[in-house]
Amino acid sequence: GGDSSAVQGQLRNVQQVQGTGRAFAAILADGSVVTWGSAEQGGDSSAVQGQLRNVQQVQGTGRAFAAILADGSVVTWGSAEQGGDSSAV
Repeated sequence: GGDSSAVQGQLRNVQQVQGTGRAFAAILADGSVVTWGSAEQGGDSSAVQGQLRNVQQVQGTGRAFAAILADGSVVTWGSAEQGGDSSAV
């Protein structure tokens, strides 16, 4: 996750950054989220990018992220074994 060059142009007005073992997630001022690093550890949020709107907070675990939205709902991504798949709840 140490190389953010692929998303450097998107990292403006960053409000918060959280990390997993090998990935990072940044909340921008507009409530969107930019991720980078190991895809298996949450660096690829493309599967949930459409849901990551009005994000208030992001928390990282070992290999997954959880985002709290303004309406109180939660979006997760990353390793399913470590919390990245919340579809069952």
